[in-house]
Amino acid sequence: MDSTGDVKCALVTGGSRGIGKGIALILAEQGYDMAITYASAREAALDTKASVEAAGRRCFIYQAELQNPVVPEAVAKQAIGDLGRLDVLVNNAGQTKFNSLFSIDVELMDFIYGLDFRAPVLCAKQVALHMRDRGIRGSIVNITSTRAFRSYPEDALYGAAKAALTRATESMATELAPYGIRMNCVAPGATRVRGNFSEAELRSGFAPKIPLGRYGTPREIGHAVAWLCSEQASYVTGTTLKIDGGLILPGMPEDSSPEAGYGWGRMRYPR
Repeated sequence: MDSTGDVKCALVTGGSRGIGKGIALILAEQGYDMAITYASAREAALDTKASVEAAGRRCFIYQAELQNPVVPEAVAKQAIGDLGRLDVLVNNAGQTKFNSLFSIDVELMDFIYGLDFRAPVLCAKQVALHMRDRGIRGSIVNITSTRAFRSYPEDALYGAAKAALTRATESMATELAPYGIRMNCVAPGATRVRGNFSEAELRSGFAPKIPLGRYGTPREIGHAVAWLCSEQASYVTGTTLKIDGGLILPGMPEDSSPEAGYGWGRMRYPR
């Protein structure tokens, strides 16, 4: 028996706030001990730690600049050491950077590549080695984005990095399948990560352009991740689960009326 007994353990990168916090809290509520990383928001990380511990679970927090090439594997090793094992890795840490082609520089390209693509792959490598060597039939979830599937102006770097991670996940899932290790992606769409999540707030802004008529919440992303990591999804690997309220479903802008807006057909709800 492992030092943690029957308790399952998870590492969530970027787990201090936003979507990462939602994932960490849902996993804690479902019985996982936890390790989370943060880049600069230490107070937010301590708040998440307190919430996890209030759910009766352990929580370790690590400051980690994951775009640094040596950090991802090091932080994965630290989480394994502190928790005793890892059953789940959630590669959530990332940063959106809009960029004009006319102002792209090498520093920005390296940052996006390092944080949004290289870091998840290196974390997955270290955790997969641990799972393989310990015979753990674990789960790795990469948080990507619907921007991996739909182009937007000034999104050549972040969108491309998420598309690359989606494609890499498929290959890694194939390689890990013989060991019973599953790897999948969750691709959030428009998600409220700041402020309150009242019904009015969720239906504000451009929410009426979303087929379901509202933004998503971090906890909804957390539930999707928890399902992918559960036995209920034991036959699911190498796939991407879009959690976007149907955001990218509408196709050509067939409705030319000004109120329809750019790129969307007019939503016609049942009367």
